Amino acid sequence: MKNVFKVSLLAVCIALTVGCNDKTETKVTTSKTATSESVASFATDQDKVAYAIGASFSRYVEGTLEKQAEFGMTLDKEMIIDGISDTLRGHAKLTDDEIMDTLQKYDETVKVAVTKKKAENKVKMAVEAKKFLDENAKVKGVTVTDSGLQYSVIKKADGPKPKLTDTVRVDYVGTLMDGTEFDNSIKRGQPAKFPLNRVIPGWTEGLQLMSVGEKMKFVIPADLAYGDQGAGTIPAGAPLVFEVELLGIEAPASTK
Repeated sequence: MKNVFKVSLLAVCIALTVGCNDKTETKVTTSKTATSESVASFATDQDKVAYAIGASFSRYVEGTLEKQAEFGMTLDKEMIIDGISDTLRGHAKLTDDEIMDTLQKYDETVKVAVTKKKAENKVKMAVEAKKFLDENAKVKGVTVTDSGLQYSVIKKADGPKPKLTDTVRVDYVGTLMDGTEFDNSIKRGQPAKFPLNRVIPGWTEGLQLMSVGEKMKFVIPADLAYGDQGAGTIPAGAPLVFEVELLGIEAPASTK
């Protein structure tokens, strides 16, 4: 049965990482409709633990089913409940071999669905990204570099500009094409500090165009950001928009 469990988890994990870059998490929680009265109804601590195990597993399954439904796969919750109940009571309708075979086949079905969804998302993102970048390039004040980086000056300043080997300190707000914010150093109340040669190419190039005190808007194509892989809540192939203010420059420590 250990192998069966591994196969079923594999299908679940593939479904959860379909590449849709969802912004939600499946968390182990108690029901939102639970009340203090229902919690107090447990006769013993062991009963409460047993119920919690069932509830946490159910939350996990529920989140998985919701994610699978996003790419056209649905499973009957009642049949899942029957499978759990029958097996725990010792009269499962499938043998271990049948369970293994069924889950292996389902795993392959999930993989096909994942591949199809990723391909669809890639095509859709490419079309939307090109349109977005083309339109932004026409905006007054926007400059497009040879690499494809697009930038415009929000607040002008004169002074030193960082070199590739410098460490910079910046405040920034990062958003997707639709304006969805995915990062904000200002809200955190802590400017970012990093070596200029250790960030995405769009930042490495763009910040070298800035003077201390200057603020710019960068529109960065995916190939100068996170490419076809994406990162966290950033979808694969997505252009990124940053408003960046250069607060300071630190030259690398001299070596003797």
